Formats: sequence, structure tokens, C-alpha cells
Amino acid sequence: MSVVRRKFGDEYQAVGPARSGTRRERQRFVDKNGRCNVQHGNLGGESSRYLSDLFTTLVDLKWRWNLLIFLLTYTVAWLVMASMWWGIAYLRGDLYRPHDDAYSPCVANVYNFPSAFLFFIETEATIGYGHRYITERCPEGIVLFLFQSLLGSIVDAFLIGCMFIKMSQPKKRAETLMFSRAAVISQRDGKLCLMFRVGNLRNSHMVSAQIRCKLIKSRQTPEGEFLPLDQCELDVGFGTGADQLFLVSPLTICHEINSKSPFFCLSQRSLRSEQFEIVVILEGIVETTGMTCQARTSYTEDEVLWGHRFLPVMSLEDGFFRVDYSQFHATFEVPTPPYSVKEQEENLSLASPLISPDDKNKTRREQVCSFDCIDITGEKNKLPVKLQKISSRKEDLPTKALKMSSINTGKTCSTGDLLKIQEISPISDGDDKIQLNALKINVKALTQSTSNLELQKNPPSMRTLEMRLEDNLPAKLRKMNSGHLC
Repeated sequence: MSVVRRKFGDEYQAVGPARSGTRRERQRFVDKNGRCNVQHGNLGGESSRYLSDLFTTLVDLKWRWNLLIFLLTYTVAWLVMASMWWGIAYLRGDLYRPHDDAYSPCVANVYNFPSAFLFFIETEATIGYGHRYITERCPEGIVLFLFQSLLGSIVDAFLIGCMFIKMSQPKKRAETLMFSRAAVISQRDGKLCLMFRVGNLRNSHMVSAQIRCKLIKSRQTPEGEFLPLDQCELDVGFGTGADQLFLVSPLTICHEINSKSPFFCLSQRSLRSEQFEIVVILEGIVETTGMTCQARTSYTEDEVLWGHRFLPVMSLEDGFFRVDYSQFHATFEVPTPPYSVKEQEENLSLASPLISPDDKNKTRREQVCSFDCIDITGEKNKLPVKLQKISSRKEDLPTKALKMSSINTGKTCSTGDLLKIQEISPISDGDDKIQLNALKINVKALTQSTSNLELQKNPPSMRTLEMRLEDNLPAKLRKMNSGHLC
């Protein structure tokens, strides 16, 4: 904790996931362990559908019922088959001639029901002690032996397969996937976000791990229809691929609260009166078995902490990264505006009414650049009349003069920067050449920075400016200018 205080400051206080000692307990749609609290009733004649998919029905049963069915099936099958062997011996009279060496029974050394039961077990389990065996003079015994082999294979395949699928189900793999006990709302990258944390306790990875979030909340449509437990999707990075997880270390899943989010109007005050449930679903392929695993949990409004952030759990050790799961659920308070995103946008629009809707789509750099260009236009009007005429001549160039290739032309929006024109292609017309040569005048004399103009409180006379401009003009323009003045 001292390390966290040194890193984040003393004003951040670490707290637990519980908001207060008194919490409103209400019925959940999905428990924290992922079990859905839904029971199906009044099925009527639809109950027969469970028998049509008997294998899935047996797999979905609880372990105690599976074990009971397993034991009863084998016990009943053994007793029935032993009774059939005893019946054959009884009908042939083998039970009354147990020690007659001249008589050939159907099954040797079967004198009563226990001996018939032992013969069936030896045959079914392929033990083959050698004392009891079937003879070739009993065709009905041969038929029963074939039926017993087929029936035993079917029962073994069905029950053993059911038990194997039951044991290899990836439900227990979800026990090693952790979710934070609480979700938090705080700012990340300047945006208000809903966040929670997931982690994997095993070293084996979850292949193609993907996370989804559903908001369960009752609502009423404008037509008056009431929708209990309406499901709404929460975007956790579907468009950007952030929902595809590389779950090697604990990750913080983020849902950005914007105009498309159902929490657009949610504030710290309204959170206390809201009733909703956030269902989190984590899916992936178990690396060891190749089976799909799904882990679920949920967060109610009481488990959403406003103005909190998760404590860091990663640290760099000697040659590896260490995860401290003792701080997995811990959070600490951070400064967070108590207003909803809708209220913040409304306050921002009232604070800056001059910004048009089109400017809201621009970046901050483009907006600052546009304002600087406006300042340059304003400063241009402060130039002397002679300089304004020359600048207007540059803007009124003919169409041929505008067809020039400028390479590495640096356009600057700052009022103190210089306008650079490095290369101008030659033009055939004489008048256009004169006008283009006039454009090559040193721009420092034409577009002076605002700071220099403000410092020059006593501007030089018009005659002095004309002499400086004539010094910078080419020789041809100097002659023309002198002849014009004469």
C-alpha cells in the first residue's frame, strides 16, 4: 500500500469492493459463480422432448443422479442376463443333474442362480476362469451369448461415454477464471469508462478468448410495452478488436461511456437509484482439451463503484513478471466528475457556444490552427496601404500564374512564421513574368509577425518603406518602377 501511495499520491485511498455495510440484496439474473437463476415450469407435453435427446439429458444431470443411473443400469442388466442363463439351465434340466458325467449341460458347472450369475459376470468382463463354460450342444445358449455381447457393448459405450463427457466438461475450467468482485467507473484517456478485471489462474492459455457484456434492465417502450429483463449489448471493443483477449495476465476490460452507451445519462447520483445487472461472458477454447469453455458473472448497481480504479497487480521480478492476486479485487479512489457524460457535453456546449457543430469533429490541433490563421488575416489588414496593394496583386494572379509547382512549401498557421515559396516554374508571358518576379520579394518585408508590428509603435514613413521595397526588387522592376515614378 505504501508503494501505491508513493506512486499515485496520498489523496488516493485504497478501498474494498463493497460500497457500504448495508447493501440491497435482490434477486439476480446470473449469480456471481455464473449460474443462471431461471427455472422452466408448466412444460406440459413438452417434457417428452428431454427423452428424445437422452444422452444430453444424462450429461446435464447432477453427479449424484448420474452415479445412481450408472449403478442401477449395470446392476439391472447383470441380474436380467443372469436370470436368462438360469432360465435356460432350468428349462433344459441342467439344475437337476449337476454331477452326471454322462450328461452334457448347456453351461458346465451351473447348478443354481449364483453360479449362473457368476458365469454371466465372467463372460461379460472376459475374465474366463475356465471352470464354467458354454458347450456346443446348446444352440439357445449360443444365441444368448451373442445377444449378451452386443447388449454389453451398447451399455458400456453409452454409460462410459456419458461419464467421460461428464468428467471432461470444461465447466470446472471456468473455476480458474477470475472476475473482480466489483466494477468501477472512472476516467481513462480523458473519457468516462466502466471497467472490470478478469484473470486466468492456470498457466495453460485460453485460445481465442473473447469477452462480451450484456446489460439486463427492465424498460418500457414508447408504445407502452413493458420489457422485463431486456438485454442490451455493451461495447467492450468489438469494433477495435479489444474484445479478443490474450489472457496471460489479468486484464482490465473497458467500456467507453459515450452517446451510444446505455450509461450515457448515468451519473453518480442516479447510480444510487438505478436497477440493472451487467452480465459478463468470457468464452475460449481450453488449450489442453480443445473444448470450448464459458465463464460468466454479473455486477449489480451496488457492485459498481463510481470514482474508483483497480490497484496494479503486475510487478517485474528477476527474469519474469509476477502477478499478485491478493490485490486482484482491491480498488482505490480517484478524482472523477460526478456528472454523466450527457451533462458534461451539455456544459461544454454552453461554455463554448461559438464553436460550430462542424468544428466539434475537428481535432484540437486543427481548431487552434484555424484560429491562428484567422489572426494572420486580421494582422494583414494592419499593414500599410502600399503593402496591402502588393498583397492584393499576389492574390489576383491570372490563371496561368496559378499553375505553378511548389515543392516543399511550408504552410504555417502561427502568426510569427514565414511563408515559404521555394520554386516557381517559368511562364512565357511577359506580364506574368513581371508579376511572378514581384512575388519573389522577401516575404519578411510583406508579412511581418504580429509581435513585430506591435513593437513598432512609430512606423516608418511611406517613403522609407518604398525605398526598402525598391532595394529588394529585381533590377528589371527597379527600372520600371523608376520610369513610372518619373
